Amino acid sequence: MGILIFIKAFLLGIVEGLTEFLPVSSTGHLILAGALLDFNDARGRLFEIVIQSGAILAVCWEYRARVMSVVRGLGRVPQANRFALNVSIAFVPLAVVGLLFKKAIERHLFSPLPVAFAFIVGAFFILWAERRRHEVRVREVDEMTPLDALKVGLAQMAALIPGTSRSGATIIGGLFFGLSRKAATEFSFFLAIPTLFAATLYSLYKERALLSLDDFGLFSVGFLAAFVSAFLCVRWLLRFVSSHDFTPFAWYRIVFGVVVLASWRAGFVAWSV
Repeated sequence: MGILIFIKAFLLGIVEGLTEFLPVSSTGHLILAGALLDFNDARGRLFEIVIQSGAILAVCWEYRARVMSVVRGLGRVPQANRFALNVSIAFVPLAVVGLLFKKAIERHLFSPLPVAFAFIVGAFFILWAERRRHEVRVREVDEMTPLDALKVGLAQMAALIPGTSRSGATIIGGLFFGLSRKAATEFSFFLAIPTLFAATLYSLYKERALLSLDDFGLFSVGFLAAFVSAFLCVRWLLRFVSSHDFTPFAWYRIVFGVVVLASWRAGFVAWSV
């Protein structure tokens, strides 16, 4: 393998880590980056699955104390039982709909132009959410009811459309349903653990024929880059939401989507459709 392929792996790992937990769509960024770097073939898609696990591990590490307390308290501590129940309830809608429609969505929407449109449409939902009156009912994750969790889980289904953003759907959905920014953001992180683990394991099983020891070094570079960048991003986002809203991410999405569409229309980049 040449050094160029490792540079691509490093860059894509950073893209995954920085975008997985922000409301900007990691899948959308990886589709676009993969197209630009010519790394969007079957091997590239397998690579994306592997580096996603690096981002998941970063959240597990950041919240390791909370996760372990829940695991140790299951069946004995009411707070741990309620927390696990809420995450499970929120996980189910995306899992069911994803299994039913994932192939159709990948066939029709996993290309740069639909992603660019989703970036822009998602931005207007964020702007709408931020400009409406936000009445907070739930200030902490532990105050959430199963109904709150179900509502966030239903919002997460929008993430099946690449370019929408899983974290964006859950966080903005949480704001619509009365969660504080802190509660919505943290619950999005916790919900990412089973959601992304399940998606990663399922995808790895489907693509197991492509797994090769020859790619171990390449995948390790991307995995580590995703882990470190995601860890730093999660910590930064928690500080950011304590004193800012999500409007800057909306404008970023609009600019990013417009640049993709304009570059395609002008012929600067031969985005696939």
